Amino acid sequence: MRTVRWSALDDSARAELLARGTAAAGPQVTEGVTEILRGVREGGDAALQEYAERFDRAPAQSVVVEQEEIRRAAAALPEELRIAIGDAATNIRTFHRAGMTVSYEVETAPGVICARVVRPIRRVGLYVPAGSAPLPSTALMLGVPAQLAGCPEVVLCTPPGEDGLPDATVLAAAAECGITQVFVTGGAQAIAAMAYGTESVPRCDKIFGPGNAWVTEAKRQVSTDEGGPGIDLPAGPSEVLVIADAGADAEFVAADLLSQAEHGPDSQVLLLTDDKAVAQAVAEQVAEQLAVLPRADIAGKALGSSAIVVTQDLEEAFAISNDYAPEHLILALREPEDWVDRVERAGSVFLGDWAPETLGDYCSGTNHVLPTAGAARWTGGVSVASFQVAMTVQRVSPQGLAAVGPTAVELSGAEGLIGHQAAVTRRLARATTTNSEGTP
Repeated sequence: MRTVRWSALDDSARAELLARGTAAAGPQVTEGVTEILRGVREGGDAALQEYAERFDRAPAQSVVVEQEEIRRAAAALPEELRIAIGDAATNIRTFHRAGMTVSYEVETAPGVICARVVRPIRRVGLYVPAGSAPLPSTALMLGVPAQLAGCPEVVLCTPPGEDGLPDATVLAAAAECGITQVFVTGGAQAIAAMAYGTESVPRCDKIFGPGNAWVTEAKRQVSTDEGGPGIDLPAGPSEVLVIADAGADAEFVAADLLSQAEHGPDSQVLLLTDDKAVAQAVAEQVAEQLAVLPRADIAGKALGSSAIVVTQDLEEAFAISNDYAPEHLILALREPEDWVDRVERAGSVFLGDWAPETLGDYCSGTNHVLPTAGAARWTGGVSVASFQVAMTVQRVSPQGLAAVGPTAVELSGAEGLIGHQAAVTRRLARATTTNSEGTP
């Protein structure tokens, strides 16, 4: 990894240093996705099969995964792995259940009762990638909050492996979350199937899950269709930013950087430290650990767009981080809790030497579907609320209308919306002859 001093860079060089790799689509991807979406919309299951033969390493024998196959896959896993999936799901449930949105009701004026009620999204679609590696953890991160939200229907799509079958650990994770509708299809065509529906795959109201540039572009396009589904986030390449002080453990910091670099060649990892010795030690550890990493080729490419940055002090490091708004932020500091208030924008924060980001990816309980590419400036990660919709409800008595109606009359009149105004004034005129039960 290259090491630079922040104070030696001008504004242009700083912007270039922090520029992320992107999953944004170029013209070829945009046009290709448009073609696939149209194909699936018009051709249904037959189009899914056509694209599977074109793109998949081994096309699935059947798009639909039968429930017995899901049960067999879960039962066949090694016991330690089954236990790990269950333990991770338990922690994710514990965390997400504690933060669930609740309905509430309040009297805003005498006789005016306003409420906010929460309902589950009727049908949600979960995309679980399986490109360079299957991601059962993503099935848990999406399936558990969908289950807690009470979504009546949960649809899961995942690509086939080299044997044409869905990954067994993904099926086991789906079973853990009570998901019974699983389909073997991947890429943009899977997003199209969940957005528009096919003979086999039901049309979904909202689509969740990460993916490559094709998947991300497909989510973007279907979400802008008239009547199209909602999406969780236009997820981009994974990223981590570490802020380290003089006492940081260089071995741990390097391991954290590489754990994200191995996600993909367009991932970005950054270290900000006010200590030159730490910067040097981490650089040496990255080189040493990279040499024995199985995904060294992928991680090495990611390190090309990554950097170790020496700052004047920790205050400057936090200012850089807040401008960058990282997906993952690790505070490798001696008193990390004292610095949490300085964090303005980040998807998920990990405190101290003993909180590797890996725990957040799998089993601590927080969600790993997080905002990337600076989206932490305006949103957080997936939660139970992501799988719910909220409606407001109001109940007004004649006395309540008398209390707030004049305000509505004045404001609607100021806007020149006389029809709005009349809907109130006509009722106000009747209110004097209406009993307390609201009967004329």
